[in-house]
Amino acid sequence: MEEKQAFNPFLPEYEYIPDGEPHVFGDRVYVYGSHDKFGAPMFCVNDYVCWSASVDDLKSWSFEGVIYRKRQDPKNRLGLRLLFAPDVARGKDGRYYLYYAFDFMGMMGVAVSDRPCGPFQFYGHVCYPEGEIWGRKKEDAFPFDPGIFVDDDGKVYLYSGFYTPVPSIVTGFRKLKFEGGYMVELQEDMKTIKKAPIVLFPKKGSGAFQNHEFFEASSMRKINGKYYFIYSSRHNHEICYAVGEKPDGKFEFGGTLVSNGDLFLNGNTNENHASNYIGNIHGSILQLKERYYVFYHRHTNRSSYARQACAEELVMRADGSFEQAEMTSCGLNGGPLKGNGRYEARIACNLWANGGETGRYDCRNPKKRFKKHPYFTQDRKDGDERARQYIANMQNGAMAGFKYFEIKKLSRISVCVRGNAKGKIYVSVLVDEKNKIAEIPIESKGGKWKWWTANAVSDMGIKALYFQFEGDGNLDFLEFELEE
Repeated sequence: MEEKQAFNPFLPEYEYIPDGEPHVFGDRVYVYGSHDKFGAPMFCVNDYVCWSASVDDLKSWSFEGVIYRKRQDPKNRLGLRLLFAPDVARGKDGRYYLYYAFDFMGMMGVAVSDRPCGPFQFYGHVCYPEGEIWGRKKEDAFPFDPGIFVDDDGKVYLYSGFYTPVPSIVTGFRKLKFEGGYMVELQEDMKTIKKAPIVLFPKKGSGAFQNHEFFEASSMRKINGKYYFIYSSRHNHEICYAVGEKPDGKFEFGGTLVSNGDLFLNGNTNENHASNYIGNIHGSILQLKERYYVFYHRHTNRSSYARQACAEELVMRADGSFEQAEMTSCGLNGGPLKGNGRYEARIACNLWANGGETGRYDCRNPKKRFKKHPYFTQDRKDGDERARQYIANMQNGAMAGFKYFEIKKLSRISVCVRGNAKGKIYVSVLVDEKNKIAEIPIESKGGKWKWWTANAVSDMGIKALYFQFEGDGNLDFLEFELEE
């Protein structure tokens, strides 16, 4: 049997799980995230689901089903409010507690289950000892993006916060605080506030992380006795971390873990020439023995509302700091992909238009702004397991990059495309390389997928592959095949 490989995104092509929080419970890794709906005009329209994998095999993920529905919370019986990024922790009683915030409502709910994969039942709202819900008092800190953490001594810490003030009409006409990242200690019941919220990660002024100030996406991990706070910075496309000696003490900025445009990597800070189309980001760290991974999401469909789960392996330095991870097509594979076989174009980790142009999907009218740009999309409605994902609208100069392959003796490369176009697809192992390893002639008409082939010559080694269309018209790109 042919050995299974892992790709980015690591879940099926029809699945849209952003804001992934990976946790190990028993012998499995569970990923809890928001649930986007393909084609929706807003984030997180669907109910929560869960995916899991064996700690010994991150290449095979199993669907655990719907674990919590919007309507289960008595404050949302009509299902009008949306379930944003969740987190899960195991309490001292051995049960599993799911934390969530209803969009920008300013209220945090808790659900509980005897199993890490649910289903979860409504348990209550994070509240003060007298019973008043956190976020309902005037001048409360804004509850948002919960990061729940149970320390080795059993103490329970909840991290939260959002950079941008939300209009009071959304929060029930309550004026709430937006000072940065907050920490609140909870009682053993996992929902009652023990100590009032404090600002641990100010968004400005003294204590703020210059040029990487806190924005949202709080998460906490304990690694080798130290506390790693993971968050999304005001740049919105990068997951950062800070390190402290105590869960409620002073933290020092550590660096960038990953950017969904590879920005800050190799000195590139130009958002209009990122390695992919960027937008909001949220994720955290997974530790498996001596290996570390960062989970994050990418954006598709020229939208901020169709995000997919990705992951990369992290390199920890001797001093406990992390190198910034590069976006790849082979994130959880444990090494490069095989240099032969058939691959889907949707696993491209780099994508841009002519001249290397990209941009932010959270701009105004992104479909108009990126009308001439390539993008990831699918051919069926949301939730249809028959959906095929592909790269659409590759016009002259558009390029898709795939990293990495172990090339031994490459002889031919084929591409499966459709559209109305005439020209060539050039394949190279470096973005700026003039000597291409293959030139594939294309003369496509209509909506049927068709294969085109050319001979290829490449040196041995671990290589990236870049596919660039040059010609007239536009193409959709479904698959490619490498032959030794």
